[in-house]
Amino acid sequence: MNINNSDTQDGATQSQPCHEHLIEMSIQDIQQQFDAGQLTSKSLVLKYLDRIAIDDRGEGGLSSVIEINPDAIYIAEALDRERGEKGARGPLHGVPILLKDNIDTGDHMHTSAGSVALADAYAQTDAVVARKLREAGAVILGKANLTEWANFMSDRMSNGYSSRGGQTLNPYGPGQFDVGGSSSGSAAAVAANLVTAAIGTETSGSILNPANMNSLVGIKPTVGLVSRTGIIPIAYSQDTAGPLARSVADAAIVLGAIAGVDEQDAATWKSEGQAHHDYTSFLRQDGLKGARIGVARQYTKNLSEDQLALFEKAIEDMKAQGADVLDSVDIPTAHEELGIDVLVYEFKSALNHYLSQLPPHLPVHSLQDVIKYNLAHAEVALKYGQSMLLKSEETSGSLTEQAYLHSRLRDIQASQTEGIDATLKKDALDAILYPSFYGCALAAKAGYPSVTVPAGYTSEGEPFGITFTSSAFEEPTLLKLAYAYEQATLKRVPPTPAINGGKERKKV
Repeated sequence: MNINNSDTQDGATQSQPCHEHLIEMSIQDIQQQFDAGQLTSKSLVLKYLDRIAIDDRGEGGLSSVIEINPDAIYIAEALDRERGEKGARGPLHGVPILLKDNIDTGDHMHTSAGSVALADAYAQTDAVVARKLREAGAVILGKANLTEWANFMSDRMSNGYSSRGGQTLNPYGPGQFDVGGSSSGSAAAVAANLVTAAIGTETSGSILNPANMNSLVGIKPTVGLVSRTGIIPIAYSQDTAGPLARSVADAAIVLGAIAGVDEQDAATWKSEGQAHHDYTSFLRQDGLKGARIGVARQYTKNLSEDQLALFEKAIEDMKAQGADVLDSVDIPTAHEELGIDVLVYEFKSALNHYLSQLPPHLPVHSLQDVIKYNLAHAEVALKYGQSMLLKSEETSGSLTEQAYLHSRLRDIQASQTEGIDATLKKDALDAILYPSFYGCALAAKAGYPSVTVPAGYTSEGEPFGITFTSSAFEEPTLLKLAYAYEQATLKRVPPTPAINGGKERKKV
C-alpha cells in the first residue's frame, strides 16, 4: 500500500511526490525541512518505508534491507515531539539510518551476519555504535543485508549474498554490476535513496569496495576510532565500523556521532583526544589547495580503459584545484604478498567469543557449531560453501601459533613502518591516492583510515571512485581532501529507475 503524502498531523509537505521528495536529500536538507515544518521524522520514515516496499522488496527489487525496525515509526514520533519541546539534539535528530546486520541492537531486530544459523538471534544490548546513533537522535530504520559473515565464509562467495537475506543488487545495474561487499546492503540502500545513510563494517575493503561500486562516500576509520563492541567480528587487528553516505558532509556527520572511546574496547583507548564530535568543521572547498597527494600507480594495472581515463581526470581535477600531485609514488611494500593469514587465525578466536555469549536456546555457540549447522542445512546454508570457516576452524583459537605471530608482526611492519608511513614521510605527503578501492588491504593491515569518493561512471554506467589514505587518525585531512574534490567535480548521479525491470516507480 502506498503512503499518502498528505499528513497534516505530521506537518509534511504536500507539494512533492513521495519518491522525488527523497532523491539525494542530504542531512542538512532534512534538518532544514524539519525546521521549516515541511517534513517530520515520522513522515520521512514513512516515505522511506514506502520506497523500500517498492524498490527493495518489490518484484526485481534490490534486496538490500534484511529487516525493518518495527519501532521505527514510534521512535520517529517521539523524536518529533522532543524536537518541538526541547529542540534538536544535533544534525542526526530524526534522521533514518540503516545498520549492517552484524551490528547488535537490543530491540526487536535480529543480528545474524546474514547467516541462517543466527536467523533467530536477538542481541541483549545495543552495540556501542548503535547506542551512540540513538543518543544522537538517529532513527534506526532497520538492518541491511551483507555478504554472509562479512565475506569470511567462502573464497567463492558472491558479493552481496547471504543465506538469510538473499542476493543484494547494485541499483546502477541490477544483475549487471557487482554490488561490492561485504557492506553490500548498506551501500545499495543509500545509493538507491532508500535511507539517508548507513553503517557498514570493514576488515579489508568492505566499506570502500561497496562505496566505489555504488557511487558513494565511504569512510574506513582508523581502527580504534570507532568501538567494535557488539559487532560480530572477523579480526581484532583490522575490524572497524564506518559510514556510507551520498556526500562527504553526510558521512562526516555520521562519523562524528559514532567516534570515541569505549571502555570495553581496548583499541579505542588510543583515540582519547584524537576523536572529534564534529568532522564537518574540517570540510573546506579549497581543501586541495597546496595539498601534497601521491598517486599509487602500482594499483592501476587492473583498470579498464574507461576506469583509467576517469582516474586520470580525477588527478587533473585535483591539480586544477591547487593540489601538488606527485605521480607514481613508490610504496615499498605494495607488491609484497602479505596474505590473509592473520584474519584466518583471529576469526576463530573472535567469533567464538561473540557466539559464546548468545542465549543457550540458539543452535550455535562456536565456529564449530556454525560449520555443523551449515552442513546439516546445506541446501539453504551452503550455496557457496564454507571454505574460510573450515580453514579458520583448523587453528587453535588461542593465537599462539608461530605462523600467526610472525604474520601479525610482518603485517604491522610492512603496512605501517615500511609501507604507508614511509611513503608519506619520504615525499612529505598529506595522503596517498588510489584508483577505486585498490590499495585498501595495505591500509586495512595498518589500521589506517581511508575515504572513497565518487569519481564518475564508465561508458556502460558502472560507478567508479577514488580513495584517499593517510596515517592513523588523519580523518580530518582525508575528509578535507575528499570534500574539496567532491565539491569541485560533483560526480555523483543517482541511479535511474532501472529497478523493477525498468518499470517507472509509482508516485504518491
